[in-house]
Amino acid sequence: MTKLTALCVYCGSSGRVRESHLEAARKLGRLAGESGVDIVFGGGRVGLMGAVAEGALAAGGRVVAIIPHHLEALEVGLRNASEYLVVDSMHSRKQLMAERADAFCALPGGLGTLDETFEIITWRQLKLHDKPILLVNLDGYWDPLLRLIDHQIEEGYLRGPTDGLFQVVDSVEAVLDTAAKAPSPAIPDKIEQM
Repeated sequence: MTKLTALCVYCGSSGRVRESHLEAARKLGRLAGESGVDIVFGGGRVGLMGAVAEGALAAGGRVVAIIPHHLEALEVGLRNASEYLVVDSMHSRKQLMAERADAFCALPGGLGTLDETFEIITWRQLKLHDKPILLVNLDGYWDPLLRLIDHQIEEGYLRGPTDGLFQVVDSVEAVLDTAAKAPSPAIPDKIEQM
């Protein structure tokens, strides 16, 4: 069983999205806050990023905002986060988010969410960590991605199946329990050496 004290959430920063996705992000934050699980996220105060942080803070939880300097300069950061860390680059942000988390989940998002999610899955595939990774498939959002991964396996670009690299859950209610039930990490975490 994974000792879950901090959950890294990858998600979109756009506010022009389904209200059900914004509400799910708030709910995930609230559930984490009520469970004493810190939220580690990209530091934005807008879109799903802002909603998940808002939900956690409203429930008395802790949020760790990690934002690169160039985005902080645009004043899109959630400065009232429990911890507000400004880093020098996107890569530094991703690495610090990975170091600070016990598990990862991806809510709906755009290219940045894909980048973060694929990188953490790839790091797991390369045995740099074996922390749980969850795709939260709200309203079937990740179905096209899952079909692409199946296609990559069929074409020989991935050694399939991808079992063990990540899990898919259909609701935010399943995130904390699924992550906590994952086996404890068995390999030494090498993320800090990246």
